Amino acid sequence: MLFNKKHQKNLLRLVSLFSVIRGYNIIVLVAALYLTARYILAPDLRWMDLLLDGSFFCLVLASALTSASGYIINNFFDAAKDQINRPRKFLLEHLVSQQSQLVLYLLLNIAVLFFASVISFKAVLLFSLYIFSIWLYSSYIKRWFWLSNLFSVLLTILPFWIITFYFKNFEVDIFYHALYLFLLLLIRDIVKDLENLKGDMIQQYQTLPSVFSAKLTKWIITTIIASCLIPIYLLHHSSAGGMQLYFDLSLPFLALLLVLLWRANGQKMYLWLHNLLKFWILVGVLCIAFMYKHGF
Repeated sequence: MLFNKKHQKNLLRLVSLFSVIRGYNIIVLVAALYLTARYILAPDLRWMDLLLDGSFFCLVLASALTSASGYIINNFFDAAKDQINRPRKFLLEHLVSQQSQLVLYLLLNIAVLFFASVISFKAVLLFSLYIFSIWLYSSYIKRWFWLSNLFSVLLTILPFWIITFYFKNFEVDIFYHALYLFLLLLIRDIVKDLENLKGDMIQQYQTLPSVFSAKLTKWIITTIIASCLIPIYLLHHSSAGGMQLYFDLSLPFLALLLVLLWRANGQKMYLWLHNLLKFWILVGVLCIAFMYKHGF
């Protein structure tokens, strides 16, 4: 019985740690980086060659570990706000003490610099800047009006630009994909601000909903949703291959999102919208595999 209780406690701590580092997001990121590399940036490269590319593996691993450490430090600075907005999630994530989380944060960043050093000294400098930027965002910029949303999204897509420079592929279609992803992430980030409005106001975070109003914020989101039509149109005339269906289905998805956005009037509904956007981004990641038909 004692063993079972100890086992359950350790299991809960693992679940807590998985939640703190946003394990789901890390898994999706790794999958997205490999699929992007294989089907968009280097479509002529065989899977076996990509998987055996040690430098690229270190690049992906460093990106994943940087993101994980970023979630930890972000969680640390957002503790007071999360206690208001997500009390159950807050309790789960603090089954692991903040001291232990900060030790893990330090260890992850050391591991990042180690894997970056395997690639090059420039990679060490790049990831050092990446780590510092995440810390700067979590501790200061996150409270700044409007800039916080842009900075958050830029940090999220940075790993994709890193691998773009690794493969030195700068075709215009890649920028269309990046623009669509950027706009979707920006919508998600602002919807998240609507979801966290109560805690943001109490902790004096200068987000769009706390500075303006929920209605004006919805109009801003509506404008960004309309802007998504630009990359969708441009990608419709590109070589998106089998992924074209995803962009075609984006039109009814965005229309549904718009309807649900204007009907939303509470935290639970905004959380539902947030998860819906995460689901659509995941679908987009999986659909990358249908862009081209090449051998393994």
